[in-house]
Amino acid sequence: MTYDRTLSRVETYFDKTATRTWERLTSDAPVSRIRGSVRVGRDRMRAQILSRLPADLTGLRVLDAGCGTGQMTEALALRGADVLAVDISPSLVDVARARLPRHLQRRVSFHAGDMLEAGLGTVDHVVAMDSLIYYAQPDLTRALAGLADRTRGKIIFTVAPRTPLLMAMWQVGKLFPRADRSPTMVPHAPGALAHALRSTPVEARLVALDRINSGFYISQAMELAR
Repeated sequence: MTYDRTLSRVETYFDKTATRTWERLTSDAPVSRIRGSVRVGRDRMRAQILSRLPADLTGLRVLDAGCGTGQMTEALALRGADVLAVDISPSLVDVARARLPRHLQRRVSFHAGDMLEAGLGTVDHVVAMDSLIYYAQPDLTRALAGLADRTRGKIIFTVAPRTPLLMAMWQVGKLFPRADRSPTMVPHAPGALAHALRSTPVEARLVALDRINSGFYISQAMELAR
């Protein structure tokens, strides 16, 4: 499936099918055991990504690529970053904008659209938590190469790891109830992705960070840095 077709499916899911589900998941509202494990895993992954960035981001422009309901956006703004928060779902951007504390609003610019748009300009760092997990290797490689051209520092992102357990979970389709199942994630191995990036003009090193396993949340963090 091409990048544009995948992007369209992701937009439909998050903007029309599961907006309320993700709004609840990323709040303090009670959720099921399955979604509770996802919430815990996402919290752990967010903490790991933030640990790879300076504690003081004052004066730095950071792209939150796939900002969702704005949890990462708020954390970056609290560190002093000028955050460009982008998501393909206008509905989720609206949630993120409404949730952002008033004293941080001057630090954040929200944008509903493609996180890879060249018109978004140059940034110091990029974080892309669980927003690139739906793309096949050629599209993911191109996405990272395009972001690298506009990023002075680190690109920290996540992929779905290629593990027997996760592959089995996908095959039986039990990550979420059928009514609001997300678009299909594409598994990636760090070595294969690093090899693919070597065929691009990107002059950066790909490092595999810790994998987070929390019940129904399994995700691999990676860092691309010059």
